[in-house]
Amino acid sequence: MESIQHIEQAEQAAQVTQVAQVAVEATREIATVRQTIASYINLIKPHVTVLLLGVTAATMAIARQTLPPLALLIPTLLGGAMAAGSANCINCYIDRDIDRIMSRTQRRSLPAGRVQPRQALLFGIILAVSAFAILTIFVNLLSAVLACSAILFYVFVYTLGLKRTSTQNIVIGGAAGAVPVLVGWAAVTNSLSLTAIWLFALIFYWTPPHFWALSLLIQRDYEKAGVPMLPVVMGEKETRWQILLYSLLLLAVSLVLFATRAMGYFYLLSSLALNGGLLYLAFRLWHSQSKKWARTLFWYSNMYLAAIFAVMVLDRVILFPF
Repeated sequence: MESIQHIEQAEQAAQVTQVAQVAVEATREIATVRQTIASYINLIKPHVTVLLLGVTAATMAIARQTLPPLALLIPTLLGGAMAAGSANCINCYIDRDIDRIMSRTQRRSLPAGRVQPRQALLFGIILAVSAFAILTIFVNLLSAVLACSAILFYVFVYTLGLKRTSTQNIVIGGAAGAVPVLVGWAAVTNSLSLTAIWLFALIFYWTPPHFWALSLLIQRDYEKAGVPMLPVVMGEKETRWQILLYSLLLLAVSLVLFATRAMGYFYLLSSLALNGGLLYLAFRLWHSQSKKWARTLFWYSNMYLAAIFAVMVLDRVILFPF
């Protein structure tokens, strides 16, 4: 009897051990899957994509003069997210050599070896095709063409053509980041208007102060990688002056939206306050040699873009609808 009990206990122990091993293996597999998903999400630069989706949704509300229906909003944002993710993913594939050099980008999925280059390129292409299909089927052809044109512009004009050859890389290349407002407008109206173009211009002129502030902070990275960002080629003094100049141009563009009666008085007052803050920081950066103002301006510019589009929605949709 005792031997039988010992055998049963041994069998039970073996079963418990087997279950524990299965649980450990399952946990490892889940962790691997999560890490793989996180690595691919990292390729699409979600922190950038979220901001673009925000301005897209805001533009849809402005164009429609009310909140867009979910049946239109969801596919537009999904297609827009895939388009932005595709551009960022292919950018990571092309720039994987310099990403290994720059400390800011060394932890990205490709330089860290978490995703293979061919897989990243294929993922980017799949995202682009999916974006075009979703926008064409569920939104309209114009929005799909605009979204995919932004991908092509970002990849071929900015990443391959300008980034490593010209100090104007971020100025011209910034046009790709302004296209989401055109996609949002086209999604609602199936057309483009002068107001949509001015919204595009707002983001276009916002991009240089935003990105040049960052480039002042990571100038050594760009020097190591041989990327001709403005502070590397023209120096910090010229970069600070250009930031101030483009901040003034941004103020002028933002006021055009009021002058053309696309926006009302609430927008005017709010825009003056937001642009006043940006100009103050740009002036302090121009006047001072301290990098702290570059860091403050960079983070403020992120808030600025989100805030000014939120103000537009409040102005045209909630407070003073047409």
